[in-house]
Parts: sequence; structure tokens; C-alpha cells
Amino acid sequence: MKKSRALIWLIVMIALLAGGIYAAIYGLDPEGTGSAASIKQGLDLAGGVSITYQAVGDTEPSKEDMSDTVYKLQKRVEGYSTEAIVYSEGSDRINIEIPGVSDANAILEDLGKPGSLFFIRQTDSDGNLNYGFVGYSDDNSPIYMLTKTVEQLQAGGDIVLTGTEVADAQAGAIKDSMGNQEFVVSLNFTPEGTTKFAEATTNAYKNGESVAIYYDGEIVSAPNVNEPILNGQAQISGSFTFEEADRLASTIRIGGLKLELEELRSNVVGAQLGQTAISTSLKAAVIGFAIVALLMIIIYLVPGVASVIALGLYTVLVILLLSGLEITLTLPGIAGIILSIGMAVDADVIIFARIREEIAQGAEVGAAIDTGFKKALSAIIDGNITTLIAALVLGVMGTGSVKGFAQTLGLGIVVSMFTALFITKLILKSLYALGLKSEKLYGRAKERKEVKFLSGRKVFFAISLIAILSGFVFMGINKSGGNDILNYSMEFKGGTSTTVTFNEDFSLDRIDSEVVPVITAVIGNGQVQCQKVQGTTEVVIKTKTLDVSQREAMNQALADNFGVDKEKITAETISSTISSEMKRDAIIAVIVATICMLIYIWFRFKDIRFAASSVLALVHDVLVVLAFYAIARITVGNTFIACMLTIVGYSINATIVIFDRVRENLKFMRNKDTLEDMVNRSINQTLSRSIFTSLTTFIMVAALYVLGVTSIREFALPLMVGIVCGTYSSVCLTGAMWFVFKTKIKNKE
Repeated sequence: MKKSRALIWLIVMIALLAGGIYAAIYGLDPEGTGSAASIKQGLDLAGGVSITYQAVGDTEPSKEDMSDTVYKLQKRVEGYSTEAIVYSEGSDRINIEIPGVSDANAILEDLGKPGSLFFIRQTDSDGNLNYGFVGYSDDNSPIYMLTKTVEQLQAGGDIVLTGTEVADAQAGAIKDSMGNQEFVVSLNFTPEGTTKFAEATTNAYKNGESVAIYYDGEIVSAPNVNEPILNGQAQISGSFTFEEADRLASTIRIGGLKLELEELRSNVVGAQLGQTAISTSLKAAVIGFAIVALLMIIIYLVPGVASVIALGLYTVLVILLLSGLEITLTLPGIAGIILSIGMAVDADVIIFARIREEIAQGAEVGAAIDTGFKKALSAIIDGNITTLIAALVLGVMGTGSVKGFAQTLGLGIVVSMFTALFITKLILKSLYALGLKSEKLYGRAKERKEVKFLSGRKVFFAISLIAILSGFVFMGINKSGGNDILNYSMEFKGGTSTTVTFNEDFSLDRIDSEVVPVITAVIGNGQVQCQKVQGTTEVVIKTKTLDVSQREAMNQALADNFGVDKEKITAETISSTISSEMKRDAIIAVIVATICMLIYIWFRFKDIRFAASSVLALVHDVLVVLAFYAIARITVGNTFIACMLTIVGYSINATIVIFDRVRENLKFMRNKDTLEDMVNRSINQTLSRSIFTSLTTFIMVAALYVLGVTSIREFALPLMVGIVCGTYSSVCLTGAMWFVFKTKIKNKE
């Protein structure tokens, strides 16, 4: 690269970094688009809309119908935000909390009245129209209106089936007869619905009629019947955009709820964590990043400078994309970003270690840079793709916080690969071309006495087994003592929601500092979440499930300390925000992601023993951290899932780096080498990377722990344990497990 071109590239990179920092702070336009402040934030960080529905009817709904309705509503409202949550309140109410929005009326208008969807035939038995075409809307969509009331249609038997008989509705794309893409809505009916729909479409086809879909006061679709539909699967086609097809599918799904609901109340609520939590998290991120940047420059010199510039660009790119893609950021999402920052540093560390090895072997610095990037490529790609597979599976199959975590992690991985493989390389080659060519500015790998990790494998296996078993032992002790095996929070167990009207408008930070300690002292539990109702002096306080005496004691304490009117305090029992269906979805998603990662590693390394060792190490790390939760009684809440998923991604990436070196060294084993020597050498060659990457990620999380509020500390502490555990398993266990499998289980050629 010529000096003039190198200088231009360096100026461009620095200008982009400066511009990115400006955009991250102030935005790309006067409205602040693209800035960190414009990123949609979840209920825990910024608040949103809270809507309470009540089941319609004289009889109390069953728990099964309530659970089914909660789950289906959860799937529906994720269209607004992946971090939206739905949970039951009392025996017949359902709460929906949607972060990042402030117009409750717009949400209510769009969401409609759940559970009031019908399929109606066009004419009655006397040939009279039940509905008819009346004109076109502003966008030229046909408009149909009922000619009778719903009650008349029900009495005449003209409602052929209801929304509850629709098993599923999804938007999709097909090819028409001309080979063009067409968006459709695919319907699947229940067995009972299949029979009814077959009869209705057979009659409609004979008479050349349509079957209309009526929802919440209007006909949302009136498709013609082109043939009898007998198999319980139908498609609604038309001149849909994908958004229109997706909206119709969502409408049918929510209209198919088992319960009909009516709005009871809606509020705009404030953040759960408060401004202090956000400001301290930002401060921790800045301090953590500054320490990591300083370490990179001190340890890796010129390559470290290139890495810091690239990491800066990575950070501003992630901010711009989070804002542009309208991804809702919550505490679990922050975990995904932390992990991707660790992986961005990891890629650079792998590259720089390779460069130093090439220099130590006598290569000129310029050639060492090219060869270092080339040799590091497979480890970086395999490690990132393996984690990206997990993110994609979790994003598709997960719900709530799992989906939010997967989105930020996936975004971070893609951006980090781009900055590490292209931006860092471009900056480093530019610095080299501008005259920074001395090998002293890059360093060289030093010969160190090899640590015989495999010699201690029995000890390592024993330590891990004891750590895992201790977790199960403490779970048993907790259970025998009358407690849950883990310290489940209200997200998992449910609790009590208390609405208090204060005599003055308390800020959320003041609530945290003054009100929460009073409540904690009364109920003897620190699991307290508070939300302000915007425009009022009301505060919603969520706690563990309180009995009558505890409720009375809390009400009295609030009256004594803050002068509130006890008569205006209301309380309801609320269900867990993480339903059994959501837990099931999360577990299935993790299992599928693990299987996909195993298959990928098997495919890439051509040996299932690599894949088996990787997955065993991953399971080991999860179980050890679970043991820590059981022993330390750390609260198992919404961030627990994100913490475990972060550890899964971190563990697999660290293992891949070591196995990549084992794979390489297998091809060039010296005659005097034994298999054990080769594995030890591979671990030692990647040891600096393992330690430094773990250190940088640990620093980022430790800064959150030191500066964060209580809820953030409860998230950061097990994450730090997981980072240490992941490093231990990668260095001390994975190579040893592969060696045992290699020597005990012969691969069939």
C-alpha cells in the first residue's frame, strides 16, 4: 500500500470514528435519529404502555384458558417489541406491558378486542346477504359491511366457525402462475374447525360466494372461495404487501383466543430500574471500554492502536444499527452486546498472536500481518458462526428476553467480524505503510515453558464434578429447608402487584432510595420492582406473593412513612411474567441451538469428538454457574436466561479457538511428538488469547458490577463467574476431553 493511499485510509477511518461518535451522541439529524438516546429501550430501562384486560362473561375462566390466552397474546404483542411481556392478574385479568411506546390509545386501536373473530358465510339460507361490498378505501382496498348484527348472525347459524377453531395463521410468500412472488396468509384449523370450514367452503364454492372474516366490529377480509378446502389448510391471497399479510395473520391469531377480553385500564408507566441504573451502566461501559483500550495498546502496541480504532467504529456502528433497526434494548440485550464486544476483542487478539508468531519465525512484519490474518481466519469464522447459529436459533424460536438477547448478540457478531477482519486489517496495513515497520512495534511471540495441562486432567475432571455436584447438593438443602431449589424471582413465581397513590410525585430514583427500603424491611425480601404511572402520583409496586398480614403491614408502613391513604391502596396477585410456555420455548430453543452448533463443529472439524467435547464443556459451564446460583442464592429472574445464554456463547467460542489450533497442529505433528504433547502445545499456543480475552470481557462486566444498582449486580456477578468458568473449561477440560475421546474412541474412517 502506498503512503498516500494509506494516509487517506487512515484519515477516512478516523473521520468515520469522529463522525460516528458525534452521531451516537447527537444523532444524524435535528431529531437525534441514530443516536444512543434514540435506541428503543425496554420497560426496565425506559418504561412503556401497560394495558389491563378483563375476561368477558359471567363465569370465571379456567386456568388453562387463561394460560393459553396469555401465551397467544405474548406471541401477538412481540410484533411491537420482542421485550413485551404478558401475565395474568388475579383470576380473570391479563396485563400487557409493551416497552418503548407511549401512546396507549394507538396500541389499543391496533391491538383490537382480543377474542372476537368469526368466519361468516355471505348469504343466509333464504339467500339474503349477510354482508356486502360497499366501496373502496383510500388505498383502493375493498370494503365490506355486515347487513345484520352479530347476534342475528349467531341466531341464524350464519357464523360458520370462530377464531378459536383456527390453530395458527402466518404470513408467507408463494410463487404465482407467472413465477412472481405473492404474499399470502396461511391458515391451519383445528380438527373441529377443519370439518366446519370444509362444509362452509364447499357451500360457498357451489354458490360462487366468499367467506368473510369479521373481527372487532369490522370485516377484515372477504376472500372468494376458489375450491372446497377439505384438509384444514387454507391460503388467503390478494395484492398484499408483506406488512399487510402479517397484520392480517396477527389479527386472526389474536382473534382466535379462547377468551374474549375487554379493556379495563391502560397506563403509560415509567422504567423499572430508574435513571440511576441507566447512567451508572453507561458510565461502567465507558470505563470498561477505556481500560480494555488501554490494555490493548500497552500489550499489543501498534496493532493495539488499530484495534482500539476498530473497536470504536464497532461501538458506533452497533449504536447506529440498534437505532436504525428499532431493536428494543433491555438488560438482557446489554448482555448480548457485552458478549459481542468480548468476541470483537477476541478476534483481534487471535490475529495479533498469529502475527507475533510469524515474526518470531523470522517473517518480515508486512508478510507477518498478511499471514497472521490468513491463519487466524478459520478460528474467527468458526467461533463467530457457531455463536451466530445459536443467536439465529434463539431469535427464531425464543420469546421475550431470549429473542431480545439473540437480536443484539447476532447484530454484534456480524459487526464485530466486519470490524476485525476488514477495518482492523485496513488500519494496521495503513499504519505499516506510513512507516511503523519495526518489529519492536508489533512484538514477537516468546518461547515459554509449556504447562502440561493434560497431566492434571484427572484433577480437573474431579474439581468440575465436585463443583457440579455441590450445586445439586445445595438445591437439595434449599428444598429440605422449605425454600425453592433456586431463589426464583417474581418473573418465575409470580407475586403481588400493589398500586399506591402518593400525595406527591416521587421520581423513580427517589422511590428506589426511600420507598423500596421501607417495603424491603417489612416483607423481608429485596425483590421489589416499582413503576410510575405517567401523569399521576400512582406507583405500581411488584413484590413476592404477600399474605393478608404482610399486605396490611406494608400498607401501614407506607401510610406511616409517606402519609398515603390506605383506602386507596389496591393489590392483586399476578402470575409469573415468564410463563411455562415461554420456559418451554427457551429450553427447546437452547437444545436446538446446541444441536445445530454440534452439527456445525462436526462438519467443520470432520470429527464428532471435537463437537462432543465442545458441547460437554458448554454443559459443564452452565451447570457450574447454576451451582453458583444455588449456593449463593442469587435471584433467578428475567436476566437468568440471558446470563446462561451469554455463557453458552462465550464458552463455545473459547473452545473453538483451541480446537482450531489442535486441528492445525494435527496436520504438522512432528515424529517425536505424542498426541498428548500436541494437545498441550495447542493449549499453550492459545493460552495468552484465552487469558486476555477473558480478562477484557471480565473487565467490562466487572465495571457493571462495581458501578451498577442491585438488579444489575445480580446480573453481573454470575456472568463474571461464567466467564472464569468458561476460561477454565476451555483451557483445562476441552483439550483433555478430546484427548480421552481420541485415545479411547476410535474414529471410523
